[in-house]
Amino acid sequence: MIDKQVSFKEAFKVWVRVAIHSFGGPAGQIAVIHKILVEEKKWISENRFLHALNYCMLLPGPEAQQLATYIGWLLHRSKGGLVAGILFVLPGFISILILSILYAAYRDIGIVEAIFFGIKPAVLAIVIGAVIKIGKRALKNEVMVTMAALAFVAIFFFQVDFPYIVVVAGLTGFIGGKLWEEKFYVIKGHGEKSEEESAYFIDSHIRPVKPSLVKTLKTVFLFFSLWALPLVLIALWVGVENIFFSEGLFFSKTAVVTFGGAYSVLAYIAQKAVEDYGWLKSGEMLDGLGMAETTPGPLIQVVQFVGFMGAYRFAGSLDPMMAGILASILVTWTTFIPCFLFIFTGAPYIEYLRGNKNLTTALSGITAAVVGVVLNLGVWFALHTLFGKVNESHSLGIRWLIPEWATIDVPSLVIGLIAAFVYFILKWEMLKTILVSVICGILYYFTFL
Repeated sequence: MIDKQVSFKEAFKVWVRVAIHSFGGPAGQIAVIHKILVEEKKWISENRFLHALNYCMLLPGPEAQQLATYIGWLLHRSKGGLVAGILFVLPGFISILILSILYAAYRDIGIVEAIFFGIKPAVLAIVIGAVIKIGKRALKNEVMVTMAALAFVAIFFFQVDFPYIVVVAGLTGFIGGKLWEEKFYVIKGHGEKSEEESAYFIDSHIRPVKPSLVKTLKTVFLFFSLWALPLVLIALWVGVENIFFSEGLFFSKTAVVTFGGAYSVLAYIAQKAVEDYGWLKSGEMLDGLGMAETTPGPLIQVVQFVGFMGAYRFAGSLDPMMAGILASILVTWTTFIPCFLFIFTGAPYIEYLRGNKNLTTALSGITAAVVGVVLNLGVWFALHTLFGKVNESHSLGIRWLIPEWATIDVPSLVIGLIAAFVYFILKWEMLKTILVSVICGILYYFTFL
């Protein structure tokens, strides 16, 4: 058993480290959190980590950021969750704000394009590593493997919405736990810790506290008030017929429908932003997605770029750049405040019920499905990183993504192989791997393009 306490100062340093390593979308980010907190620091065991991840996957919003917030809350309650969640977003916010300013003012900057070109293959290697690592730890038996495979087929080939997959996986786990307990009860609750799990700080020291309805209602009121505050101030100050109120309201709505991660809502955001509101021009959404994919932080941070460009174009009497910066802050606020609401409200109940076998077997089923969803993200990212054109076709209700082999991006493939070599074979850290890829990208870009 670990006797050493985890100080808030030590946790703060680790959350900074997690934040600056959080490349690669949800798959890569979850792998980073796992590597640092489970494998290196031994703050949280595999079972406790997966239990928290299961809950975060059920929520709308960025699951990796919510997972960090959840574990931060376990360590140091509200202040720990706030620090973990805010730090997870901060590097991406700063990066995308800088890139948005450069994009709006200078658009075609060679060094920026070169950096983007180099980072993507490294992110691909990191995502592949995440799929392998999470799969090995979550899929305890052939039943779990089968459920992961079925989830992948459902979301990748049949485009089944993620919430439906979660519901079916949860029901399967619940029923399966009653009929075939040894195959479904794979994530243990408190009171059933192995000797190995006792080596983890949270498992050894953090005990669930019975949730309080009064405290829950206070938390809901507080975060709903914070969520609505900027919209109320804007409405009172300048009315509702302005770009800031429109963006604040729109992204408050999208914050509660982003089930299954950012990819599930990007098409909706793109359609509204381009066709209905005119905030973006055709094709600019992909540029914003490139920024979000190649900077630390949640992929849904792409909404910041959308908000910036919308306010930049419809600044009214304000300076366009200042309008874009203010919109970036507003959109980030309305997107992530709900994440803290969901974690601080729900986590106490999820932790308290962790020993409940019915809940645990249901969450075990969801865990397996999550692996299939992460694999789906990995395949999607690989296709769009390595090929210039990927055709989508439908037959008999099946969605096929078929890359045009003539458009294969050989330089990206080569850089990706280099990144895979230093990451998997040489066991280099993530930032070193990304740095190598960036250098390769810059050398290729300025030598051959």
